[in-house]
Amino acid sequence: VRAVGEDFRWYLKLKCGNCGEVSEKWQYLRLMDSAPLKGGRGSATMVQKCKLCSRENSIDILSQTIKPYNVSLEPVDFQPQAGFAAEGAESGTPFNDINLLEKDWNDYDEKTKESVGIYEVTHKFVKC
Repeated sequence: VRAVGEDFRWYLKLKCGNCGEVSEKWQYLRLMDSAPLKGGRGSATMVQKCKLCSRENSIDILSQTIKPYNVSLEPVDFQPQAGFAAEGAESGTPFNDINLLEKDWNDYDEKTKESVGIYEVTHKFVKC
């Protein structure tokens, strides 16, 4: 299972690296987005001011590998939605535009004449 394209939306709840305030709403990040950091220190995928302490926080999705991320704005939850793709392990059948909002997905692979699915999706954030 993989996210498809630079416009894939990673839906996250974020925590301020300074005061610990957690966002109430789901926010999305996309690889294609870029915002300047204060003081001309480069850019990040998302830059936002904390509603509680007013500190500028940033988070950057690294295009080379989806696993690592730079943390001053810490993700605390992830909600998979649409835009995933998968491939039949034995048949190579492509399955596109998979929606994992319900944490489960199933379909039928015509080549193997079997049901296929993704069940009980979980995630884990690991600081690098």
